[in-house]
Amino acid sequence: MADVRRISLDKVVAHFEELEDPRSTVNRQHPLVSVLVIALMAVLAGACGPTGIAKWAIMKAEFLVTVLSLPNGIPRKDVFRRVLMTLKPGAFQACFANWLQSLRMKAAAATGVEQPVLPVDGKTARRSHDRSDGLGALHSVSVWASEFGLSLGQVACDEKSNEITAIPELLRLVDIKGAIITIDAMGTQKAIAAQIIESKADYVLALKGNQETMHQGVIDYLVEQGKNGFADVDAHAHHTEEKGHGREERRTYIQMPVLRSLPGVKLWKGLKSIGMVMSECVRDGKETVDIRYYISSLAVSVKRFAHAVRGHWGIENSCHWSLDFTYREDESRIRDKHLRENFAWFNRFTLSLLKQHPGRDSLVMKRRSCGWNDGFLLQVLTGAHI
Repeated sequence: MADVRRISLDKVVAHFEELEDPRSTVNRQHPLVSVLVIALMAVLAGACGPTGIAKWAIMKAEFLVTVLSLPNGIPRKDVFRRVLMTLKPGAFQACFANWLQSLRMKAAAATGVEQPVLPVDGKTARRSHDRSDGLGALHSVSVWASEFGLSLGQVACDEKSNEITAIPELLRLVDIKGAIITIDAMGTQKAIAAQIIESKADYVLALKGNQETMHQGVIDYLVEQGKNGFADVDAHAHHTEEKGHGREERRTYIQMPVLRSLPGVKLWKGLKSIGMVMSECVRDGKETVDIRYYISSLAVSVKRFAHAVRGHWGIENSCHWSLDFTYREDESRIRDKHLRENFAWFNRFTLSLLKQHPGRDSLVMKRRSCGWNDGFLLQVLTGAHI
């Protein structure tokens, strides 16, 4: 059994072998790759900081020495803390590129999805601030593959307003070719749209007041055409109804070719269509109506447009919600800048691994099972079940 475990874990270790060790030579009693793989396994098993990683490792010492190189025994808490504080987040995250590509290819083959929806959105770890040192809460922007359940990359920024500069950097880190990129209104920028098209991807971008001229132009045009049921334009509609959790929701998606006379339309590279989503929700006898507007590089195909819009909500429902309620990320008090960013990436990557496991248990139960059963932990870590 030990040989089988060692072979399977060697594939995991290989992803970290090219990472430069940030420690001085006198502080290298424990191999860097072993420190990182232990940390990764501990986070899968429920650890939420260096102390938790070290305690889990001590309890699993008999198992760990059979699968990793640990010539000086189990590392202490200070080792995990020092390594994760000194590793540059960009270089650390780059180690996962090949691993993520492999997971993405397997997920694409399993789902048959050829043009995945990749939502881009930001999230704040609200308690990670340190006012005494002038350190604001960690805000990071990430890419989530909705159909695959994979977090493909993240970039940290100081505040939500800085997403505009973080998104282009993030899109350079991730292979987006052939995908549909969806972004909330904050990221609806001409330069970002151009970058997506130049990367051979498509976009569906939400419109709000930050693009006031285009936003108002789209609203005015859709309202005018809607007066006669869009009879004068090549508009396509799609309707959905959902019931559950004490509410009923009806959504109407409308998409049509972009009007070339719209103000500023030529400044948006690849722009082909505009869209509207009207959501009517009834809960406890009260009805609310919400209307949202979009611009897109997609040709008119209203079901594909609707799928992209719904797919964007996946980053909130499947990723951010899980990080807060399964990982308790919003309660994290990790305050070192690099440590908290590296840990945020551990959370996102291990969430992706848990979602790839085909078992029907909840994420909470899968994570507990990783802590209880070494074989199950290795299954999740290596994908041996696939």
